[in-house]
Amino acid sequence: MAAIEWPACKLDDLGFVGRGKSKHRPRNDKSLYNGTYPFFQTGDIKAANFHLTEYSQTYNEKGLAQSKMWQPGTLCITIAANIAETAILGIPACFPDSVVGFVPNPEKADVRFIKYYIDTIKLQMQIVSRGTTQDNLSLDKLLTFDFRVPPLPLQRRIAVILSAFDDLIENNQRRIKILEEMARALYREWFVQFRFPGHEKVRKVPSPLGLIHQDWDATTLREQLVALESGKRPKGGIQDVSEGIPSIGAENIDGIGRHDFGNEKFVPREFFEKMNKGVVQNRDVAIYKDGAYIGKSSYFRDGFPHAECCVNEHVFLLRVNGIRLTQNALYLWLQEPDTVHAIRATNANAAQPGINQQSVSGLTLVVPDSNTAENFDSIVEPMLAEIINLAKRNQILRRTRDLLLPKFLSGELDVSKFPDQPAEATA
Repeated sequence: MAAIEWPACKLDDLGFVGRGKSKHRPRNDKSLYNGTYPFFQTGDIKAANFHLTEYSQTYNEKGLAQSKMWQPGTLCITIAANIAETAILGIPACFPDSVVGFVPNPEKADVRFIKYYIDTIKLQMQIVSRGTTQDNLSLDKLLTFDFRVPPLPLQRRIAVILSAFDDLIENNQRRIKILEEMARALYREWFVQFRFPGHEKVRKVPSPLGLIHQDWDATTLREQLVALESGKRPKGGIQDVSEGIPSIGAENIDGIGRHDFGNEKFVPREFFEKMNKGVVQNRDVAIYKDGAYIGKSSYFRDGFPHAECCVNEHVFLLRVNGIRLTQNALYLWLQEPDTVHAIRATNANAAQPGINQQSVSGLTLVVPDSNTAENFDSIVEPMLAEIINLAKRNQILRRTRDLLLPKFLSGELDVSKFPDQPAEATA
């Protein structure tokens, strides 16, 4: 039976629907925070894959008193900022009034199925929100959408099949996080704390950046670079360009193996082929150069996020000579909090937030001798390569999962013929 044959109902016919709660307060009032009660914001929901467990803020007792604690199994739906993003609470938590909570009636709805259903109509919800006050969806508008849901056993069957993809994705994301933490910890051990293998036998000498090991060098990034460039987009913008070559902007710069494919922008191929700067090469490191998150960096390698792409004028691409500072080490150096702070400090007195080529290339750092650089690179290379491999697997898993639900709902595919577990995707 196809979805068109199922009776239409509203979301509140399938369970309890309510908005989160957060008190409007002066921006500098921090008296509600830094306690033990998780407080999820819209950005946390967008960043989550399926289960919502990692939060960026907490409430204390005072904050909890003016909010509401929701229980695990609640579906969180954003109605402001990032419209119609969804995730299922994995822990008891609060969330603001820019998020709607859905608690299913266990006799009518499977919360996992409702999440996937909303994912299929996300674009419609985003379109409805445009032109409203602050581009919000609103609870009232959310409750106007029809949900054509199958009988509960079929909901559960579809949810089992699709959630198996998300389980694999979440497992890969955990592995990515562990691998990146390992690589960053190793960088810190060798080049921040100077505890590389054999460090006890190497004499320290004074330098402009303090005591460093003999044969190491206190230098500037400029002396290690072979390229520092940004890209561009066509005059008049790219709002009407729906296909072509992906053009990466500041919104996509978020570390190795992470990319928001749903927020992709494009430039025409003819424009791309005329670009002499800003075309991404394998192993380019990128920095967000202006706006709210100056200094955020990413690492494009091994065909991820795209085999062919470019950056816009808000992103710098960096390439080093690879002798005493490799692209792997460059990326890990840029992830260090002290480096990010130094980048942002170059902009501290500017009227507009932003960094330029001179300020970036003038950053100071310590580089090891070439043998130590090579040894370090040989250790972290498999870690970073596996991160990209896992990210590419997740890309395939997401694409496959997103293709299945509309086919299940249309009756084009018979869910009874699908295994509970998908074969692991390979890049």
